[in-house]
Amino acid sequence: MTCGRVIVADSHATMLAGIRRLLEPVVKAVLMVSDEASLMAALEQFNPDLVIADLSLPIRGEANVARLLKKRYPGTRVIILSVHDDPVAVEEAMAAGVEGFVLKQRAAIDLLPAASEVCQGRRYLSTGGGRA
Repeated sequence: MTCGRVIVADSHATMLAGIRRLLEPVVKAVLMVSDEASLMAALEQFNPDLVIADLSLPIRGEANVARLLKKRYPGTRVIILSVHDDPVAVEEAMAAGVEGFVLKQRAAIDLLPAASEVCQGRRYLSTGGGRA
């Protein structure tokens, strides 16, 4: 995996802890945030290679976190996590420009392959079973 610095944004502490356990052995640094303000501050200070963000993270001014991230930080690689396997949610996130979409219920299986693919410049869709 070529991503060294990763920010994970999710409002659920249990999810953050689980993702941290998955990522810490394979990345240089993992920064966990639980709200929009912390995410924006972390993006400015941490300069991440990858952001993994919950689609349902409460934000202001945009329809969802995918649009917010790609609008403000278009060069940052983004993987969206979601409990929703609705094709519309996937299509909207990908249309916003994110590189990956992982279902939370498949995170233990799909997140590391997704991060590897995205960090190598490819796309990953959990719902489609791999690369897009």
